[in-house]
Amino acid sequence: MVKKFDACIITCEHGGNRVPARFASLFQGSDRVLQSHRGWDPGALELARALSGALGAPLLYSTVTRLLVELNRSPGHRQVFSSYTRKLESSERNWIFQNYYIPYRSRVEKAVEELCGKNRSVLHVSVHSFTPVLRGERRNADIGLLYDPARVRERLFCRTWAEALRKDWSEWNVRMNYPYQGRADSFVTYLRRHFPPASYAGIELEVNQKYALAPATKWGAVKFALVNSLVQTLE
Repeated sequence: MVKKFDACIITCEHGGNRVPARFASLFQGSDRVLQSHRGWDPGALELARALSGALGAPLLYSTVTRLLVELNRSPGHRQVFSSYTRKLESSERNWIFQNYYIPYRSRVEKAVEELCGKNRSVLHVSVHSFTPVLRGERRNADIGLLYDPARVRERLFCRTWAEALRKDWSEWNVRMNYPYQGRADSFVTYLRRHFPPASYAGIELEVNQKYALAPATKWGAVKFALVNSLVQTLE
């Protein structure tokens, strides 16, 4: 049995591939890369909006390309800046950090803190999508639910959510901590260090991009199943 949460928040760190005008010259001739999984998470923001609307939960998101700055990595992580921005002067990288990275992460952290309130618990769902093939290897999953195995509430919630998903789509391969480990460096991992398990549960939802790139009817059915299963799990 999963104890009910008092509030929920939805975030989407890679919701778009927008390049700010100040840095347009860096990405000239890179449209193909920007449109790929390297530039953003296709379908993630659409899904995040659907989840937020169904739950009446606040949604915080970014549409700036992850190739400018990686919002889902810690400040000192080697991938926080991409090959495009790593070559910039330190003053320019710091400007990006101060104007995009810090404001977004601060907004989310403040929102979680406010929702926690006094003796309240918050479920945070960070919405992502993953490329079906990475470096020539096909990913063997439709849906991934990422959590910290040491946090019992997160583990139980993801198991319950997976069961609800399989009821709607029995053929789906729903995997735990795949295609990434739930304890790997991420914004959710950072937030776990600042909020105790009784107050905060952070789940990263990973959806195979083949669905976001499928015909609208198929993608719509997938979104509905994800929304419906999350609503069921929370109830």
